Amino acid sequence: MAALAIFVSCSKNHDTPYDISYSISFEPEEHYINVKMLYAPLKPGKEKVTLKMPVWAPGYYIIMDYPKYLSDFEVYDTSWKPVKWEKSGKNNWVVDHTDTLDIRYRIFADAMSVADSRVTSEGAFVAPNGVFLYKDTDHPVSVVISLPEGWEKISTSLQFHEGAYQAANFDVLYDSPFLIGNHLTQSVKQDGIVYEFAVQSPQGFEESPISKDFLAGVREAVKIFGDTPYESYHLLLLGQGPGGLEHQSSQADYTAGSWDFKTRESYLSMLRFISHEYFHCYNVKAIRPVELGPFDYDKEVYTPLLWFSEGITCYYESVILERAGAETFQEHLDFLAGYIKDTENTEGRKHMSMRQSSYDIWLNFFNRSANSSETTISYYVKGPVIGFLMDLQIQTISGGTKSLDDLMNLLYWRYYKEKGRGFTEEEFWAAAEEVAGGSLEQIRRYVDTTEEIDYDSILEPAGFHLDKESWTLTASWN
Repeated sequence: MAALAIFVSCSKNHDTPYDISYSISFEPEEHYINVKMLYAPLKPGKEKVTLKMPVWAPGYYIIMDYPKYLSDFEVYDTSWKPVKWEKSGKNNWVVDHTDTLDIRYRIFADAMSVADSRVTSEGAFVAPNGVFLYKDTDHPVSVVISLPEGWEKISTSLQFHEGAYQAANFDVLYDSPFLIGNHLTQSVKQDGIVYEFAVQSPQGFEESPISKDFLAGVREAVKIFGDTPYESYHLLLLGQGPGGLEHQSSQADYTAGSWDFKTRESYLSMLRFISHEYFHCYNVKAIRPVELGPFDYDKEVYTPLLWFSEGITCYYESVILERAGAETFQEHLDFLAGYIKDTENTEGRKHMSMRQSSYDIWLNFFNRSANSSETTISYYVKGPVIGFLMDLQIQTISGGTKSLDDLMNLLYWRYYKEKGRGFTEEEFWAAAEEVAGGSLEQIRRYVDTTEEIDYDSILEPAGFHLDKESWTLTASWN
């Protein structure tokens, strides 16, 4: 028997003069999510209410146009009489009055993307940005989920309380996807925090060391900051497909569909992938450019610092695993050498800086045009190279007393914990030089311009050597 959907309204302990809550159910064979939204003003009036849907998802820097999946929009009052409404632009629904409203619509969910919802007979992945309308993002919201017969599990980072999943505001809701169905769940408690692995295609997962190695890397990441920005952490590991997306207390990743890795390289690739998305809970979610939150979900949000948010995360995905013993030091060096080789073999490095690559990601996130490799370069490729060189430069200038770890720690505690905000570009560079104890002007040129990188000037003082014929990286002490 299908579960009953109990409709629960939000707590009234907030300053905005209305309550808002949701219940959702599924049509698995037709790939639909049925949505019921209750909007209840505390003092009914006659002003029109505008409901909005995001057009993008943080971390996925492309306009998604989620409203194209919404259909059958209907509004009723408490007497079940239809209420007039009209569209205003592509993502606004304007409803005639603000008495209690019962709003119904459907979302078609059949896309294979970590930023899109997908419903099949096997289960559902719910990406909240494309499902839930909002009036104001800074408002608590609750969601009740009705499960089809045979579905038994719901995995999400949201707290379940009084019959519903609760979010302090819509930013939290949009940052908390759901995996629903009959997937494998494995919970591990480490240092007092529960980590849940929710695995849609579990073949080989329980026999694989990947959860152990991942958690070893997590412990090394936590050491850098001395703190965790989450109460629990959830890995929503979907079936075979493309991409991953970070969230504050979770990640959603399409995988190879099987955990029976045939080669060491394929294992390390997957392990680094989920470690990358994990490290984002620090770098981009907590430590973030000032432009990245609070979010404007109506349009693109530009920042020149994604080379740091993404590229340095690429660097640390290997760093924390090497420190944890999940990969060898030579594997770590080969990982870095591969990025150096890819950078130097990309013509686009001569035409696009890391700063420009960050700012123009909205044009190039899925840019497959014929000349893209000739005119652009990804911060996923050159960014970890900059991170490595920046780490070495800080160590060299400080006489080995400081490293990139110290900069990450400073940014976390000064801006995320103390100021409760992101940092500006100039604040970032000032913090970096504060940690180093000297100028990082050379590194900044490599970020802001297309100047060729003088590798030897940074690598040799730190005891590294780059062979530019074989593209191998070695350390004098290894």
